[in-house]
Amino acid sequence: MNSNLEKCAVIELYHGQFKIIEPGDYVLCSITKKKIPLVNLKYWNVDLQEIYSGPDVALKRYKEINEI
Repeated sequence: MNSNLEKCAVIELYHGQFKIIEPGDYVLCSITKKKIPLVNLKYWNVDLQEIYSGPDVALKRYKEINEI
């Protein structure tokens, strides 16, 4: 893991983009609590304001939410 990930950012999620409220190096996956470097953030749910560490976690959460 990158040792430069020292401060957790606070962000607001939008469709296709996010807004940094408080600067930081990373955000936490809402499900796994894994640190995600802010530059690598690609998966989130706008309606739930949840961040996902990868496509597998995002798909699993989608299935949970939609009872699939």
